[in-house]
Amino acid sequence: MTAIGTLRVSDLQATPRRKRRNSIVRGVFFVMALLSVVISALIIVSLIGEAWTFVSQVEVATLWTDQWNPRQNSFDLRTIMVGSLIVTIVAMAVAIPVGFGAAIYLSEYARPRVRRVLKPILEILAGIPSVVLGFFALSFISPDLVQRLFSDANLLNMLAAGIGVGILVIPLVASVSEDAMRSVPQTLREGAYAMGARKIAVSTKVVVPAAISGLVAAFILAVSRAIGETMVVLIAAGTGGSARFTSNPLDPGITMTAAMATQARGTDAVRGADLAFPSLFFVGLLLFAITLGLNLIAGRVVKRVRQVY
Repeated sequence: MTAIGTLRVSDLQATPRRKRRNSIVRGVFFVMALLSVVISALIIVSLIGEAWTFVSQVEVATLWTDQWNPRQNSFDLRTIMVGSLIVTIVAMAVAIPVGFGAAIYLSEYARPRVRRVLKPILEILAGIPSVVLGFFALSFISPDLVQRLFSDANLLNMLAAGIGVGILVIPLVASVSEDAMRSVPQTLREGAYAMGARKIAVSTKVVVPAAISGLVAAFILAVSRAIGETMVVLIAAGTGGSARFTSNPLDPGITMTAAMATQARGTDAVRGADLAFPSLFFVGLLLFAITLGLNLIAGRVVKRVRQVY
């Protein structure tokens, strides 16, 4: 037998070439991370500049009227914020039950072959352009569903827009939730089965609580996605560049993103008032603050309820 020599520390150290390669890779990743931070900072700075112009010049009375009409110096924040809230609530009422239900089925009930077929099909829905779903909501959901259930509903209404946004968000909820449930250790399921628990009890009382941090993250992502959706709302509930305040989902309405889109599309929608264009940046900054707040809340909630196995 050949004797094995003594292993020295130098034998375990990386070669100079390998060290250079690791340094280059680390430097590239650092630059990418720094670039993302710089881009985010530039976006915030660009929003703050014009938003400050709006805040410093606008009359407070114009922020609390009965309509959003920038060309007429009417910047009612209630109109766009309540519209965003209504569309988001309707979207979550559609996406959360369907998305969570699909996730539970794919994670706990579907056979591997069925899962391999269904999950890609479900994720294809996420690739459908939002403008297509907007026309689907306008041409099918509103006349064939909403107006049949509610005879007094307008063709353009926030309920149809919310349903369209909910359909758009379903793949996000289902995919993230299913990944969270699949990450739950199999030993927890086996322990529950050993105690005589049924499939439904294991799924709802063992797997779901164990995956709660991922489910909360899926919910927050879905809310952020729904608030930020533009085209579906613009087409299905759009009222042009102006809208009157309403809290009725069956009426036409406008959201924060739709209000920005109507002003930024390069038409005369930004003319007629000095503060019409700066209001776009103010709404964008407000939307950024809301999204940031949701992410901070999600981080705290996930950190508090997260279970490590």
